Amino acid sequence: MVKPNNAQLKELTELREFVIEVMTSMGIWSEELLTKLTSIDLGVLRKNATQRHGVTRWRQGIRNPTVPEEVKVIELHPRLLSPEWKPYAAWVLHHEFVHALGYTAHDSTFRSLERLWPSKEASTMGVKFTESLRKEKAKWLWVCDKCKKEYPRQKKAMGKYMCKSCKQVLRDVPINASQ
Repeated sequence: MVKPNNAQLKELTELREFVIEVMTSMGIWSEELLTKLTSIDLGVLRKNATQRHGVTRWRQGIRNPTVPEEVKVIELHPRLLSPEWKPYAAWVLHHEFVHALGYTAHDSTFRSLERLWPSKEASTMGVKFTESLRKEKAKWLWVCDKCKKEYPRQKKAMGKYMCKSCKQVLRDVPINASQ
């Protein structure tokens, strides 16, 4: 676990208060359960994580976690704490709080609870967030010569990958050569 600095801890605390307030207005969670969320430690993921935006980590030895007291920490990607990503950060924390409330599987029940978040736009920001993280780290662009789509990556494709859109083999372009 990466310990958040004071500024991050302040942002995480404010975010928690906001998310719990929104969850209270949903009318499906008991005040008792939501109050338990306030005692969960909040942390940040490693800043070089590109796939994971948030995680709920359970106490060691817990086999079937069902209550917030069994959560060790909820971590968010540190970049989510910037103003640009705040709406998505709130959605991710809501997602992790649903896990902390005992819904560990990403099943239909979990997804219906997740969809209760009032901002539909926030729930769709994940792809853009991942893309921005990948672009920061990328040394290569995998480029489709047919549809011109670009996939930022750290390693060369070496002709092994195809475009998701048009199924053409992707060409490697060094980042510094494409700018």
